[in-house]
Amino acid sequence: MAGQSAADGGPANAEAERPFETMSFEEALAELEAIVQKLERGQLDLEASIAAYERGTRLRRHCEEKLRQAQLRVEKLALDAAGEMKLEPFAPTE
Repeated sequence: MAGQSAADGGPANAEAERPFETMSFEEALAELEAIVQKLERGQLDLEASIAAYERGTRLRRHCEEKLRQAQLRVEKLALDAAGEMKLEPFAPTE
């Protein structure tokens, strides 16, 4: 597969080596989506597939943690007993 150097360990490997801890949610999600596409298309050999799966798992956890942190920061406006506006933590309905 000469035309797929990124999938065979070419330039994309430099991206894969980037520490996910420094990535924004959007960056981590974009890389995770790219990994999923490569795995679904069978573009990687067995060892590269295992490494990509492991990295994808770490990226998924990183994204989940970023979302959890964002949820803790979200606040909503509410009326208190006196009719005054106040901020309170957002509690999602599940």
